[in-house]
Amino acid sequence: MTDNKLRVAIVGSTGYGGVELIRLLQAHPYIEITSVISSSSSGVPISDGFPHLTNIVAKNLDGVNPAEIAQAADLVFTATPSGVSAKLVPELLAAGLKVIDLSGDFRLKDGTAYEQWYKHPAPSSELLEKAVYGLCEVFGDEVKGVDFISNPGCYPTATLLGLIPAINAGWIDPASLIIDAKSGVSGAGRGTSLMTHFAEINENFKAYKVNKHQHIPEIEQVLSQVSGEPVTVTFTTHLVPMTRGIMSTMYATLKGSYTEEDFIGLYREYYKDRSFVRIRDNGVWPATKEVSGSNYCDIGFAVDARTNRLTVISVIDNVVKGAAGQAIQNLNLMMGWEESLGLTFTPVYP
Repeated sequence: MTDNKLRVAIVGSTGYGGVELIRLLQAHPYIEITSVISSSSSGVPISDGFPHLTNIVAKNLDGVNPAEIAQAADLVFTATPSGVSAKLVPELLAAGLKVIDLSGDFRLKDGTAYEQWYKHPAPSSELLEKAVYGLCEVFGDEVKGVDFISNPGCYPTATLLGLIPAINAGWIDPASLIIDAKSGVSGAGRGTSLMTHFAEINENFKAYKVNKHQHIPEIEQVLSQVSGEPVTVTFTTHLVPMTRGIMSTMYATLKGSYTEEDFIGLYREYYKDRSFVRIRDNGVWPATKEVSGSNYCDIGFAVDARTNRLTVISVIDNVVKGAAGQAIQNLNLMMGWEESLGLTFTPVYP
C-alpha cells in the first residue's frame, strides 16, 4: 500500500446502507471518501439529512454523473434500490471504476429469475456473469483482485453462513430446509410506508412476503452451488419492532447421528480463519443485541434426537454484516488488504 489512499465514492449516501458505509469508512486507514452521492438531494450538505455527521463529513451531496465520479474516485459503492444499479453500474465499469454493489441487481446469475423476483429488467448476462458474489467467508478467495463485486443480501448472509458448513459436509438434508427469519425495521430502508409506520410496527410482530421474498432465489442459488444439486427452501420473513438486527432460525433433517458438539467442531474448523464468524458454546444461543453495530455473525446449534432435526440460530446486524460492513470486508479482500481492516470494533451493548 502506498501513501496515497484509495478514493471512494458512495452512491445512495442518503439511505441506511450508504450512511453506514460513511460511518465505517471513517475508521478505515486506507480510504478517503471523496464523493457522497444522491440523485434526489444533490447540492445539499449531507449533514442536513443526517445531523449526526455534523463536523465529521463536511460534504455536499453530488449528483449521479459517471464521468464526474470517475474523476473523483477509484472505487464506487452503489447502495441503491434494486433496478437503479442495473442501469448505473455498466456506466461506472465502462468509466474504469471498481464497483461494489449493495443492491440485489447482480446477485442472481439467471436474468429471468431476477425479473421474476425483483420485477425489473435484468442486467446483461455478461455483467451478471462478471459480478463476483461476495459472501466473504465462503467465496473470499474469488473476490481478490476483481473489479466488480455483488454484495450479498442481509437475510442470505445470516442464513447461508448458518447452513453452508453443514450442507458442505453432507450432515443435513438440503431438501428439508425451513428458514424462519426476522429483521429489524432498518432493513426496510429509510423511506416511509404504512408497514414501518410507528403505530403499525410498535408492539407488533408481523410476517411479510411469505414465500415471495426476493432473497429466496439468492439463498437457493448459493446452496445449490454448495450442495451440487438443486435446493429449494421454505423461507418466511418477519418484521420485528427493533432498529437493527437479523435472526435466522433454520431447521433441517439430519443425515446421520450428530451432536451439538459435532456441529460446533465442524463450524469452528470451517470458519477457523474467518474472524467475523463466532460459534457459540454448547447450550449458548446468540441474540441480535450481541452483534449490534458490528460485522460479526454469531451462530449456535441445537440437535433434537427425538425428531432427528438440527436447529441453527444465526444473528447479524443487518446494516453492517448484512450490508456496509460486508461491503468493506469485500473491499479489503479485493484490494489484497487485511480482511478485518477498519472493521475491528466491538458490538454496541446494551
